[in-house]
Amino acid sequence: MAKMIKTAAAAFAATIAACTLVLAPGHANAQQASETERNRALVARGMEAWADGTGSPYDLLADDARWTITGNALAAKTYPSKEAFLAEVIRPFNARMRDRLIPSVHRYYAEGDTVIVHFDARGTARDGKPYVNSYAWILRMHDGKIVEAHAFFDAIAFDDLWKRVSPAPRP
Repeated sequence: MAKMIKTAAAAFAATIAACTLVLAPGHANAQQASETERNRALVARGMEAWADGTGSPYDLLADDARWTITGNALAAKTYPSKEAFLAEVIRPFNARMRDRLIPSVHRYYAEGDTVIVHFDARGTARDGKPYVNSYAWILRMHDGKIVEAHAFFDAIAFDDLWKRVSPAPRP
């Protein structure tokens, strides 16, 4: 029994040593872990800013970011730039809302330059009806900016809002 415990303890110590080596500063895996955490933290701060009304994850978009809405929603396509995406989707969407959309994040998944955020969002449309949807965004980061995104969401809920509610006129 003592020999088994000693063997298990030695195996555990070897595992810890291997993990320490893998995560040692300057090691490629440590650099990837650092990049992963930095990207996850940037996206998390953007989502938190959106939730509390002080900013949004769209502030992280590079000017030449490509945003793809997947599936069959009325807005589904690839937008070739930050401005195209904001002008064709985000501003018209927000103009359909009486109370802003507020996200509630379920989980972040991150590895290297990619962050996936799974969240629900809800708000009230201009016609007084609630808008509720679930989202998954796959975001590719470079130098602290989102350079590519693939968005998945309930197209039926989105299209209902898009067709039912006219955007408020711009002041």
